[in-house]
Amino acid sequence: MTRTSRGLSVAGTRITLYCIMDYLKAGWPPKLIKDRLNLSERQISDVMEYIETYREKVESEYRLVLKEADEIREYWENRNRKRFAEIKAMPPQAGQEKIRARLRARKSELGLS
Repeated sequence: MTRTSRGLSVAGTRITLYCIMDYLKAGWPPKLIKDRLNLSERQISDVMEYIETYREKVESEYRLVLKEADEIREYWENRNRKRFAEIKAMPPQAGQEKIRARLRARKSELGLS
């Protein structure tokens, strides 16, 4: 494990410990994580050993990363909500009547309107 500006990472990769923790929390076994992230046997065993050795520290840091990610997501959702409302309120551009009619028809077919 190596500490980088992105946090704890698997040595020699850009894969963070938090990414691996996401998979573990979702119930993935280490073998599937290894295959999914293209890690070697040694890398995945080192990661699992690190997690077991420093479980409390890893869990604490992981919770902090999740909290920060939620705050960032919430910030952008709030910021974009206003912009999306402005875009929705804009009148349709001239010359787009046909495509908008096709879009409405397709949405109706799919039960989305």
